[in-house]
Amino acid sequence: DTFYQIRASRVCSCALWIIGEYCLSPSEVESGIATIKQCLGELPFYSVSEEAEAIDASKKTPQSNSITVSSRRPAILADGTYATQSAASETAFSPPTTVQGSLTSGNLRSLLLTGDFFLSAVVACTLTKLVLRLEEVQPSKVEVNKATTQALLIFVSLLQLGQSPVLPHPIDNDSYDRIVLCIRLFCNTGDEIRKIWLQSCRQSFVKMLSEKQLQETEELKAKAQVSYAQPDDLIDFYHLKSRKGMSQLELEDEVQDDLKRATGEFVKDADDANKLNRILQLTGFSDPVYAEAYVTVHHYDIVLDITVINRTRETLQNLCLELATMGDLKLVERPQNYTVAPESSKQIKVNIKVSSTETGVIFGNIIYETSNVLERTVVVLNDIHIDIMDYISPAVCMDTAFRTMWAEFEWENKVAVNTVIKNEKEFLDHIIKSTNMKCLTAPSALDGECGFLAANLYAKSVFGEDALVNVSIEKQADGKLSGYIRIRSKTQGIALSLGDKITLKQKGGS
Repeated sequence: DTFYQIRASRVCSCALWIIGEYCLSPSEVESGIATIKQCLGELPFYSVSEEAEAIDASKKTPQSNSITVSSRRPAILADGTYATQSAASETAFSPPTTVQGSLTSGNLRSLLLTGDFFLSAVVACTLTKLVLRLEEVQPSKVEVNKATTQALLIFVSLLQLGQSPVLPHPIDNDSYDRIVLCIRLFCNTGDEIRKIWLQSCRQSFVKMLSEKQLQETEELKAKAQVSYAQPDDLIDFYHLKSRKGMSQLELEDEVQDDLKRATGEFVKDADDANKLNRILQLTGFSDPVYAEAYVTVHHYDIVLDITVINRTRETLQNLCLELATMGDLKLVERPQNYTVAPESSKQIKVNIKVSSTETGVIFGNIIYETSNVLERTVVVLNDIHIDIMDYISPAVCMDTAFRTMWAEFEWENKVAVNTVIKNEKEFLDHIIKSTNMKCLTAPSALDGECGFLAANLYAKSVFGEDALVNVSIEKQADGKLSGYIRIRSKTQGIALSLGDKITLKQKGGS
């Protein structure tokens, strides 16, 4: 009763699927077919004479028509595979007046006349389901044959409309093939085909719902954090600590840490081995000054705790740590001069601001003076590379949002697969672990051994930037994997940095 009021194409598609799937009794099936026919209006959608008049009018007054640019580009589907997508951009297109019936005669008709051919494929599939179900519940063959011929007439009219010049762009290949498949189905209907259309769709829907429920359950379990505080742990009151000698950045970090503790986001890292991985050697053991840095990343800030050791028997005067950055990194504080006694050490803290998700480089040197040498001595430091993985976290988005972003983002980095891993699923898991991303493709779509695999990955940076990855691999006859990993983002930095990371990690050795 309310189907006539729907004006959105996406809502119409969902409503048509419900009609085709849950109309079971003869009255429901006949009512569903009648509703679709009424919303489509009179057939055909246009006549040949009216088409000729429309073409002549467009030739006579080319300035009054809008400029339509039709293009075809690959679109990425929910399972990670590619399909052809037709798109048309126009300046001021108005619906053709030569088509029989006004655009307000039916919601389906008005949407189809704007060039929504995906909806036409949905209409064809829904009518096919209804007619196949009518064959099972309707004893009268006359009624079944009548419904079949009416459905075939609608299919042919949809194909004719798709190839008409009165619309802004022609029908895309996927929708065309889908409608042709429905026509061929009526010409040769078997028990296996009927089972696929009437039963397998419902089974796939139930399986999808169960997978979503399982995913939601796993997310709830992941959110249930384990208590890290033991009954005999010491309580540390941060607000009672003395804040003398602390810089403004350190005070802001204290406030952020307090907020994380209050909201439960603060996780105590007790893994000493993980901490050792963040210690970087800046100078050699044979240098008179030995320096190493412990790198800590706090979202928008990078803190370098640098330990400088005087390995000589002389006092180092005016010791200065000079640093420079490459990329979207900015030093906050000016370098200071220190005096380091013989065989003693000095702790130097450096704060660096980060403005975007991009692999940055920190380089510099240590300059000092001694009493015996008049000239200043310079020790060059090793470069510090900031890992992009510190700013990226797994995230979830809808399939439609993923496809929309994939079509809009202009930066793409294409990485060829070059790995010693022989299993497709194992390689995908390795890429997910290396890039710290979330696999959006359902686990059921990745099961089995078919020789190829396609999956979509998604992550979000702390700056709100989206990172999209499509993995498409195939197993060759010799057992090796080949294919491409496509990375798309709105900014060039993420695309290039993720590409470098995947190139480094995809062999599986590290």
